[in-house]
Amino acid sequence: MSFDFATAGRIVFGPGSVREVAPAAKAMGRRALLVTGSSPKRAAFLIAELHSAGAGCTPFQVEGEPSLATVTSGVAAARRERCDVVIACGGGSALDAGKAIAALITNPGELLDYLEVVGRGQPLPAPPAPFIAVPTTAGTGSEVTRNAVLGSPQHRVKASLRSPLMLPRLAVVDPELTLALPPALTASTGLDALTQLIEPYVSVRANEMTDLYCAEGIRRAARSLRRAYENGRDVAARTDMSMASLLGGLALANAGLGAVHGFAAPIGGMFDAPHGAVCAALLPHVTKVNIRALRARAPYNRALPRYAQVAQWISGNSQAEPEDLPAHLAALCADLAIPPLGSYGITVEHAAVLCEKAAAASSMKANSITLTAEELNEILTLAL
Repeated sequence: MSFDFATAGRIVFGPGSVREVAPAAKAMGRRALLVTGSSPKRAAFLIAELHSAGAGCTPFQVEGEPSLATVTSGVAAARRERCDVVIACGGGSALDAGKAIAALITNPGELLDYLEVVGRGQPLPAPPAPFIAVPTTAGTGSEVTRNAVLGSPQHRVKASLRSPLMLPRLAVVDPELTLALPPALTASTGLDALTQLIEPYVSVRANEMTDLYCAEGIRRAARSLRRAYENGRDVAARTDMSMASLLGGLALANAGLGAVHGFAAPIGGMFDAPHGAVCAALLPHVTKVNIRALRARAPYNRALPRYAQVAQWISGNSQAEPEDLPAHLAALCADLAIPPLGSYGITVEHAAVLCEKAAAASSMKANSITLTAEELNEILTLAL
């Protein structure tokens, strides 16, 4: 047994824990760039607390999922205002943008020098500026990962800025910040969290430590996702989902993901489709094809009994088999009103290019089995 595990320098979890942010930021630097999502008013309380703590603050809003231009603009704002700390308060988009901005503030050159796939992929020569991650959704787990997913409209793809140095200095996970999430966002982010627990659990890079996080996270999501969707003010359910999201981030950062995220990257780059909803639409079909491929080509692969265990956690049936899982996941997606991929303008005519890009995606490398071109096409067709 051997593995390498890395995460944020410090994690603070619990209702009210957001009050830890301002004093921590004050201790880390003189002035903070506060990166928010499309609803910056949700971070107004944090601006007030930063000022009360004697910490300077420059707000920076991220509209939608972050692009290369978003990060470049944020770096310019941070340098202009002489910000030496970055705080991101929002969903995965705000957190990824903040993480990338913190990395570029302290490093020479341009973003494409360091970006994977469409850039030069060079390692960061210097550590990023101190970064504090404060998620307001329960889905991406970006508060404890070492990469930022950025869109490049020019290349019609999403690519990662990735470095072990990019792990946040502090992650503050306060479930109370998720109480106001609308049902649709609760559904898509919650299913993203569940995906990011299932995929590392059946990954070729799974290890004993990530297994612990996946098992606990899947159980929490199984008992609380529907409850959080039906009643957003259910604090216990929201706490479970915030913990599930955090555990998923810890797991994926160390064990990788799989075919769901392999598809999600090119789809997100080519279409205006929310990442969580895309993952949710793909999850039952990827699971079905993965299990069938394992039965046919790798019947003794350890992923098969793991799929059975996930089916038992999701269904509550201790006798469930791997083949039972796709139906339970499909039922969950139906209960949470997840739209098919076709609702974003994706058609069978796009299948060839999407499958080609998915096959080359970094997430696909950790999938429990290598899928054929025909199997990838089947997944996408079923998800439409």
